[in-house]
Amino acid sequence: MVNFGKKLMADQIPEWKGYYINYKLMKKKVKQYGQQLQQGEKDRRRVLKDFSKMLDDQIEKIVLFLLEQQGMLASRIEKLGKQRAILQEQPDISGIAELREAYREVGVDLIKLLKFVDLNATGIRKILKKFDKRFGYRFTDYYVTSRSNHPYSQLQQVFKHVGVGAVVGALSRNLAELQERQGSYLSIYDQPSAALKDPIIDMINSSVDKLTRSTNFLRFLGQHALILDEESPSTAGEEEIEDQKYHFMSLMLNLVNTFLYMVNTYIIVPTADDYSVSLGAASTVCGVVIGSMAVAQIFSSVYFSAWSNKSYFKPLIFSSIVLFLGNVCYAIAYDMNSLTVLIAGRLLCGMGSARAVNRRYISDCVPARIRMQASAGFVSASALGMACGPALAGLLQWKFKIYMVTFNQATLPGWVMAVAWLFYLVWLSISFKEPNRATEVNDATQNPASGQRVYIGQLENGLAQPLLTDSENKQNGDEDEEIDDSEEASEDSRKPATSIGSAYRLLTPSVKVQLLIYFMLKYAMEILLSESSVITNHYFSWNTSAVAIFLAILGLTVLPVNAVVGTYISNMFEDRQLLMVSQITLLVGIIFSFKVTRTYSAVQYVASALITFVSAEVLEGVNLSLLSSVMSSRLSRGTYNGGLLSTEAGTLARVVADCTITAAGYLGVGKLLNITLLPSLVICATSIACTFLTYNSLF
Repeated sequence: MVNFGKKLMADQIPEWKGYYINYKLMKKKVKQYGQQLQQGEKDRRRVLKDFSKMLDDQIEKIVLFLLEQQGMLASRIEKLGKQRAILQEQPDISGIAELREAYREVGVDLIKLLKFVDLNATGIRKILKKFDKRFGYRFTDYYVTSRSNHPYSQLQQVFKHVGVGAVVGALSRNLAELQERQGSYLSIYDQPSAALKDPIIDMINSSVDKLTRSTNFLRFLGQHALILDEESPSTAGEEEIEDQKYHFMSLMLNLVNTFLYMVNTYIIVPTADDYSVSLGAASTVCGVVIGSMAVAQIFSSVYFSAWSNKSYFKPLIFSSIVLFLGNVCYAIAYDMNSLTVLIAGRLLCGMGSARAVNRRYISDCVPARIRMQASAGFVSASALGMACGPALAGLLQWKFKIYMVTFNQATLPGWVMAVAWLFYLVWLSISFKEPNRATEVNDATQNPASGQRVYIGQLENGLAQPLLTDSENKQNGDEDEEIDDSEEASEDSRKPATSIGSAYRLLTPSVKVQLLIYFMLKYAMEILLSESSVITNHYFSWNTSAVAIFLAILGLTVLPVNAVVGTYISNMFEDRQLLMVSQITLLVGIIFSFKVTRTYSAVQYVASALITFVSAEVLEGVNLSLLSSVMSSRLSRGTYNGGLLSTEAGTLARVVADCTITAAGYLGVGKLLNITLLPSLVICATSIACTFLTYNSLF
């Protein structure tokens, strides 16, 4: 474990020494406060007041220096701009080369400033965490929330680094203007961004990307996967180890597995009610048929998560075989006239859910530099599968027999998916490459020597984590090493959770609320999707093709909506604001869905369904983003990780929703809609109230 105090001393720039957070002094003060409380010299209120003032003074010192340095960089860029204007009128090759080098020197100094911000932000986060642990307070929540929006607070200057973007933009533009003109572009703004290839700009952008919490489309999509990074690699040796574990075709096989599983989940939705009726059951039994897959997934997620600790290839092989058999059982249930076989087939399909393996592979075996793209691919594959499943069901409208086997709109989804999983099994057996587990062991037990690197290289690799994250860098350690063992975090406090119970004990109120929100949105979506064929047939007499088109359109809204939210809206508002607004919008969609008059129009149903579904999709991304921020770092790894907990919450919601549909069906199809919407309404209202109560801790 690396002592952060020593790391701070080693990494700080000597001439800026007096402007860094005085971490050593702050630690001594925390220890003194503990002694003073024990001796009765100070009460808790006085301790909180003194510590707050001391931390405010430290942050003010940092911010004033930061603003001064930004002003100096801006002044240098302005002077260089005047020189560039002269060179444009009187071109001189040597002068242009010297000017470009001067701009690069400004870039190097900017990277130093970014490193300065990162070290101080880490120190602030660590001292707050140390104070909370020493006194058992939730002081961090109070301190951050009380200063997050206050007009006189300087905390945001540290964590939002206002002004850096303008400096980066000015450097990018001026360096690009010095390059040879390409084609007929009039200015930098007319050129594709990919044309800007100056290495120093790439390094600055990389540093800013690691430093900032701003999002883009890929990052917003990746949040849906909840693939938690305990840390990003900070040395070339670690990146080399990750490259050794990475295999592109194996990643593609995991994404295809995700896609096929989502197709398998939703391909039966348009025809499940007709299939149930053909076997002598009520149409609302479709809830049990659809939900039985989710029931099995509750258990399969756990053993697949545990299995992925030892292998990725074997769980995927097992998953493919079980899914093949499950779909065969689903298809032959028609000729056997057995509802039991039908449900058994869906249970087998649920037992083959390897999404935990897919997530784990991306988290463990994909290099950090492309992990966000892989996470976005995981979500995109899921969304595409959700859309393709119903669409494919709408195309499978044939009816024929081969020997004694019936092929119709009810059985064809099972046969098509059985063939798909058989082909996938063959491809998997040929192309998948099991990662070298010895590499992972070495990565966990050894600290690769970094050697002597130039300062720019150290800066490039030094900003490896977002500023406001609960996942502490493992190299820095959760607590600093010092003589006072009472402040040293025990080994057990850093170990991953070993059971559902131990994982639950790590859940703070904020995390519990986020899991409740995830449960709520999955419940609302499952009610909407699973009962769609029954509701539309009862009120509008839609056939299977119409239902399939409706569900496919809903699924196709996922990527465009996330593109808009991830690219624009998430950069304009805080996650917690989007969380509250999307929940309220979802509540409006649910209320609008109720049948309150004698007639119920298709326009009302489709409009309310779109509002509900789109709101739930937006809410999912924001919810999982906040969940990853407020969740303990101990839940970022191991079998019982944050991804598993969210999967279990979502799967449980689907099970409860499908059981609700079947139970409500006994009261009649005419009452099904309103009865199934009531729990959605209550849970959504409850989650909004809980969000309001924990709003200030969602930062």
